[in-house]
Amino acid sequence: MKLSRSEKQYFTDCSLELLKSEIVQRMGTFIQHANVSCLEHSISVAYYSYWLCRKLNLNVDCRSIIRGALLHDFFLYDWHVTKNPKGLHGFKHPLTALENAEEHFSLNDCEKEIIVRHMWPLTLTPPKCREALIVSLSDKFCSIIEILRIYPALISR
Repeated sequence: MKLSRSEKQYFTDCSLELLKSEIVQRMGTFIQHANVSCLEHSISVAYYSYWLCRKLNLNVDCRSIIRGALLHDFFLYDWHVTKNPKGLHGFKHPLTALENAEEHFSLNDCEKEIIVRHMWPLTLTPPKCREALIVSLSDKFCSIIEILRIYPALISR
């Protein structure tokens, strides 16, 4: 599950602005699943989403997939301790992540859709675009391997 040199470079180019940001780096201080931080989780989701698109030769907006996946859990609190004022974390954190992302970055409609729809099918409204569906599925895959603590050595950073 490796990317070619040019694919890795594309991934880096698309993610650099976000990963250089201090506010995005704050995601590394919050645990997402088991001992995996929100930042590590989001990088994994972005990588697997992009990898899937490349290997299946899907006609999708890969830049938006990478950026949307990196920001899909940009809620900036420890959900194990802090309650989301909007409601249950699993249902409401996509809205908080989108609000935070829009406050700090310029997003296109596809990136917004990825962020706000990534919890489907837990949230009832399905993704409208293929990119959001891909990220939602990759998020579930990454969450399972993190919770079960089975980390394949797939990401070469």
